[in-house]
This record gives sequence, C-alpha cells and structure tokens, in this order.
Amino acid sequence: MRSDAVTKGMQQAPHRSLFNALGYTKEELERPLVGIVSSHNEIVPGHMNLDKIVEAVKMGVAMAGGTPIVFPAIAVCDGIAMGHAGMKYSLVTRDLIADSTECMAMAHQFDALVMVPNCDKNVPGLLMAAARLNIPTIFVSGGPMLAGHVHGQKRSLSSMFEAVGAHAAGTMSEKDVEEFEKKVCPTCGSCSGMYTANSMNCLTEALGMGLAGNGTIPAVYSERLQLAKHAGMQVMELWRKNIRPRDIMTKDAFLNALTVDMALGCSTNSMLHLPAIAHEAGVDLNVDIANEISSRTPNLCHLAPAGPTYMEDLNEAGGVYAVMNELNKKNLLHTGLMTVTGKTVGENIAGCVNQNPEVIRPVENPYSVTGGIAVLKGNLAPDSGVVKRSAVVPEMMVHEGPARVFDCEEDAIDAIKSGKIVAGDVVVIRYEGPKGGPGMREMLNPTSAIAGMGLGSSVALITDGRFSGASRGASIGHVSPEAAVGGPIALVEEGDIIRINIPENKLELDVSKEELAARKAKWQPREPKITTGYLSRYAKMVTSGNRGAVLEIR
Repeated sequence: MRSDAVTKGMQQAPHRSLFNALGYTKEELERPLVGIVSSHNEIVPGHMNLDKIVEAVKMGVAMAGGTPIVFPAIAVCDGIAMGHAGMKYSLVTRDLIADSTECMAMAHQFDALVMVPNCDKNVPGLLMAAARLNIPTIFVSGGPMLAGHVHGQKRSLSSMFEAVGAHAAGTMSEKDVEEFEKKVCPTCGSCSGMYTANSMNCLTEALGMGLAGNGTIPAVYSERLQLAKHAGMQVMELWRKNIRPRDIMTKDAFLNALTVDMALGCSTNSMLHLPAIAHEAGVDLNVDIANEISSRTPNLCHLAPAGPTYMEDLNEAGGVYAVMNELNKKNLLHTGLMTVTGKTVGENIAGCVNQNPEVIRPVENPYSVTGGIAVLKGNLAPDSGVVKRSAVVPEMMVHEGPARVFDCEEDAIDAIKSGKIVAGDVVVIRYEGPKGGPGMREMLNPTSAIAGMGLGSSVALITDGRFSGASRGASIGHVSPEAAVGGPIALVEEGDIIRINIPENKLELDVSKEELAARKAKWQPREPKITTGYLSRYAKMVTSGNRGAVLEIR
C-alpha cells in the first residue's frame, strides 16, 4: 500500500506517533488510508450540505474496509462572485484546487481518494487532480438545487439576473424583483439549471468517474446520501482492483463526454474544463473536434436557461444514463470503456429507459440534429470562439451588426442598462480573457441585462472572457487569441460590422486584411491590471481559452 510509507516499519514510528495524536488505532492504520476531499463551506449554497455527504462517504469507506480521512478543498460561488472584481478569482481556483489536492495526497500518501465537490471550478479542479495523481478515485457531488417557483412557474438563478435587467428596462417592479429574490433559490445545491456546476457533474458520469445519478439527484434527496455511501464503498473496490483515473479518462472517454455535452446542451465552460482535465490525463483534446462531434450528435435536452426544464426533471426522466442510452441507439458512444462502477459504459447504461420524452427528447425527435455547443472561427477568432447554440433563438443564428466596443465588463453593463445598446448591435467586451482579465470573468450580468431589456433576440455579445452556464442568447465567448496578446478582438473599432453565422461556425469582422494589419502595427500591449499576488502569477503562466486556459511555465 502507498500508505505503508507513513504507517509501516521502524522508520515510520514518528509518523505513527502523529497518527496516535489524531486518535487513530492500530487497526485503522492497517487498512488502506482513503483521503476524502471535502469542499464543504458556508458561503456556497451548493457546498453547505457537503458535510453530510462527507459523513455518508466516511461510513461507506469504513463499511468496505478502509480508513476514511477528510481534508479540505476551496470553492468559490460564481453567483456571489459575479459582476465585480471577485469574478477574477473564480476560474483561477481550478488550478489552486488541483495543486492543493495534489499536495495533500502526496504528502500523506493516501491509497485512494473520494472527491466531494459540487460547484463550478471545484469539479474540474478535482478532476484535474485525479488525473494528475492517478490513484484509485471516485467522485460524488453535493447535487443540484431544486427549482424555485414564482407565480406558478419554475424558476432559477438565471431568472433572477434577468429580473434585474427587466427592472432596469422598467418592465418589472421592485416588489416583483424581491419576490424572485426570495424564491428562485429555495434549497441547498448547485443552481437548478444546466449551468456549469451541473454540466460538469453530469460529465463526471459521462467520463466514467461518478456513479449513476451523481449529476442529477437533487441535493435535498436522501437518495444523495445513499449515493455517497455507495461511492465510499466503491472506492475500496477500485483500490482492490487497482482501477485508476487514467484507466478511465482515456481519449475515447473524453469523446464520450463531449458527445453527452452536445446532447445535454451543457455550459460553454465545459469547453474550457474538458481540455484542461484531458491535459492532466496526458490526452490532447483540441476544441476543434467539438464541431465534428456536434455535427453527428443530436441535442436532446433544453434545460434552463435554454428551456423550461430543470435538473430535477432530468433526474426523474432517467438522468445522464438515459441520455447516454438514447445516444447509443445511434452508436454515438464508445461503450467498451471502464468506469468507476467496475463495469463498462455499455453495461452501465443498458436498460436505462427515457422516462419523459418531453425532458429527454428521443434520438429520433431531437431539438436539433446537431449538438448544443458550436466552435466558431474566422478573422475575429482565428483560434476559436464558443457559443451555446442550444440557447440561441432562431433569429440570432445568423446575425450582422455594428460593433459596440468596451474594454471591460462594467462599461458594457452601464451602456446596456442606460439604453445605449439597440437592436442589431454586437456588443464586444475585451481585455477580459485569461491573461487580460486576468482570470477570464464570466459575463452573466451583461447577457442577463440584454435579455431583461428585451434585446435577447436582436443583440449579440462577443468576448474574450467567458459566460456563465446561466447565460443565454447569441453570446460568444473564449474568443482566441485574446485582446491582451494582440488578438484581432483588440483591433475592433466602434461601428465595424461583425458577421455571425452559427450554422456555418463562422465569426467574421468586415475589415480588410490591410486595414487589420495597419491597426495591428499601431496596437500596444496594455499594462497588467493586477501586478501582485496570485492573479499576477496566474496571468504570467496562463494560456488562451482555446487551450483550456491551462498553466504553462514559459
């Protein structure tokens, strides 16, 4: 056992004395030491229940013959961090989480790990750590929030942000906004739509790193505690069989995840996280392949913000495995791959019936014959830009309009809310990329303001930053190269015509090569916005959005 390095032999007597100080018995130290990475905290709604999940995992591990030992991981609430300087500190935590988990696991020589994440960067950060450490590991998340109910309709956090935009437009009273405020987030859990947290928890199932239901069983259901006990038991089976993350997270597993992503209509953030996780697993996953997968993968789900259904509805309809079983009818998945169940993908999904064709469309009757995410390219995004196609209204799939250029998110929001943005405009927000932000802020506030102002079917938004999974509309993010390194988005001028063609995967600036070259010759890099602390170090090491914003030593 790896843990022999801290528990066995005369040289380890000092180590055992410290375990004695912790109250561990000789019998416990003779068992495999299983690290349980707890992301519990009291600031993230999706994490406030993780103490109960962790206790259930501990019981499962102990029942199956292991010694559970808990240590922490941080997590940021993207909703609370949204719209101010705090959002610069969201994406960057993904690497802090991966690095700190690696440190704890290696320093204490755990034999296996159970990851207990839930929200946004916490899930991909721990998946990155799992791939990097490559010791037997299983995931069990805290689960999604139940949808809120306002005026007899199901609602979620994206409805709340859009309510603020509607108030700015004068179409919603302050009293109505207060009612939304009290009701849209009614329970603990990751916010109830197909936002980033739920996208990544669902993709953990698709990758083979979580048990059935990990992405969809609501946080408040007792079934979630049963799932946690089973995860604790199952990690011991993984340890006995020496099944490791890199045995599971192969190239074909990532292709499965991208396929399920397209069917579910996941957050565009998955296009940042999957390449980063693959990078840690030694797999080259270029986002360009997304369009190839999308071209043959039907979009089967329209969960909020794309439609009126929520995670609880997906769970009742059969969950991720039911979606995968629909996809398998067209032979779209690699079914022979190993998973944390100890069985193959094909064995896992066999007999998982779609219980509600209104929530999970049958593969013969999809929302669209192509997937929920598109990667766009052109002279404005030579490397790539990403859009959640399933959340774009039909009239905005092809759009042309004048650029309204802003060098930070705050200036764009002020212009939108003051009525300076009109139908037909293309809002450009730049210098918000991984390096330029730094930290690649999510742009839920401006997209929600556009929707709330009634402009969602007539105004597009383009940025080298990124979007929350709660964003909807013609919102194109991850534009690469970013403005901070002199990408073409830095050269756009007020009034330039921008052409968007999502069906053809094109994003073009109607400016001649000669004029762009002249502008490029005049362009000067900007002074860093932040010159001290973690963000300064991050900005020096981070790569572009099309590469998953992974860190590199230059």
